[in-house]
Amino acid sequence: MAAGSPVFLSFAQADLTLREQRQSLIASNVANANTPGYHAIDIDFENSLSSALKSGINSLGEVQYKAGNPSNLDGNDVSLTAEKLESLKNVNAMKSEVTYLHQSTKDLITALRPNPNGI
Repeated sequence: MAAGSPVFLSFAQADLTLREQRQSLIASNVANANTPGYHAIDIDFENSLSSALKSGINSLGEVQYKAGNPSNLDGNDVSLTAEKLESLKNVNAMKSEVTYLHQSTKDLITALRPNPNGI
């Protein structure tokens, strides 16, 4: 983001970039649900978002293995139910962010327009 841009734009950019990455990782986990030996991956969203906001750089999160998932007999630890729930939560958070971004942008445009009554 350019210097002087509203903070909500920087936050929205970092949030949506990380959520897009997370959705891609969830899709990868679902696609590999039957791959022997595959381990589910994800990012630590909160830490990644915090790092992106502190650095001011639009960066991606560090991919890591999910912990605590029981493995199947073939060594795969992907839970389709858990991945579907994570996907739904992620999509809903993306929709919320886009709605907030849309409303904030409308408010900013309204504030910058000259008052038609001249006041």
